[in-house]
Amino acid sequence: MIPLRLGEIRSATLVHGDPQLAIVGVVADSRLARPGSLFACLQGARADGHDFIDDAARRGATAVLCAPGRAPPTGPLAAALESADLLATLAEIGRARAGARVIAVAGSAGKTTLKDVLRALLAPHLSTVASRASHNNELGVPLTLALLETDTAACVCELGTGASGELAPLCATAQPDLGVLTAIGPEHLEFFGSVEQVAAEEAALLAALPPAAPVVLPFAEPLLEPYRRNDLDEWRFGLDRNADVHPLAWRPHANGTEIALAVRGQRLEFTTNLRLPHHRLSLAAAAAVYAALGLPLDRLGEGAETIVLSPWRGQEQQLRRGALLINDAYNANPLSLQAALEALAARRNGGRAIAVLGPMAELGREAPRWHALAGRQAAALGVDLVVAVGPGARGYLDGATGRTACLWFPDLDSSIAPLRSLLRPDDVVLLKGSRTAGLERLAEALT
Repeated sequence: MIPLRLGEIRSATLVHGDPQLAIVGVVADSRLARPGSLFACLQGARADGHDFIDDAARRGATAVLCAPGRAPPTGPLAAALESADLLATLAEIGRARAGARVIAVAGSAGKTTLKDVLRALLAPHLSTVASRASHNNELGVPLTLALLETDTAACVCELGTGASGELAPLCATAQPDLGVLTAIGPEHLEFFGSVEQVAAEEAALLAALPPAAPVVLPFAEPLLEPYRRNDLDEWRFGLDRNADVHPLAWRPHANGTEIALAVRGQRLEFTTNLRLPHHRLSLAAAAAVYAALGLPLDRLGEGAETIVLSPWRGQEQQLRRGALLINDAYNANPLSLQAALEALAARRNGGRAIAVLGPMAELGREAPRWHALAGRQAAALGVDLVVAVGPGARGYLDGATGRTACLWFPDLDSSIAPLRSLLRPDDVVLLKGSRTAGLERLAEALT
């Protein structure tokens, strides 16, 4: 991050230390503390950061940010600050940035993948930082902004939401110069109530952009029509040939994928290390951002073979018996699950396609219908076996039973041994479920 003097942090009180002392990083995990860093003592459901002040000090933290009355006495830490609103102080620190353009990524699915793709495509041309993992909430956004250095030119900032009214404050913190909405679909319906309310929430990003700012939107998304602005530089992406950016060709092979994109009429061809069908849209959206930033189109593909996806998002792993695992276990909603099932069907190569599915959380009263629909989609795509794991996943069988083979296990532990025994060398196995399902444990057991 840009060096910031402690005395310049207006929303916190310096309890002890030199106000001219500068910090060059902010961490909320004491294990990440380094010389020059400020350790923020945040309180979570399972841990209180104030209990880890000594550990941060041992690792070299320069200063600590605490709740009122909880700053440690003068000791191994050079300085201590207190704030009545730690998150507001983190946001203030995050805003103390140089001329970096902030690219905000929101939407119902694919945010983290697009963030990872953008980081790779922009890096050969601009000094770029991006959200770590899924740092997309009221804590993660300020921590992302705190990564900025004096020479940073672009910051890719993921913005998440789980209920109405959550996205607008994140936009106010990030102050984006360019916005991207990846998709609009059923997510967190337990709290939003309808997909229309999802669209209204995600559209807060459009409202937050300054006049003439670029905005990248999914092509022909009717739910966004009421929120589009005439004063924005709009780029639309999709599979439709009328979209500003759309794929023309997608040819996966052993060493990568050859892709051709149309970017407002210009054909661009390059090779990428991504290979799942829904990655076409991630690359199209990223290409729209790249073009909107005015970067040279003939060099778009320079970073496309170095994309590193965040864990459990379509990672491919070889299993012990030779089967291929697509580990997409980080999270799931109906939109992302459909894309994952399509990817599974596309990756089948002579063997069976097996979908191991945990429940999709926070879908409210309509959850049984969404699970049954996913089961029908799996069968229609030719998935050979649907394996539902957990009580909330039985709904998949309501749509898949009678259309394809099905199994159900009440929990993860009961599924491990049977899955190990039924896998064949040519099988392709998808793991997909909401965060609460914890299917990454199954991936560890199978690999």
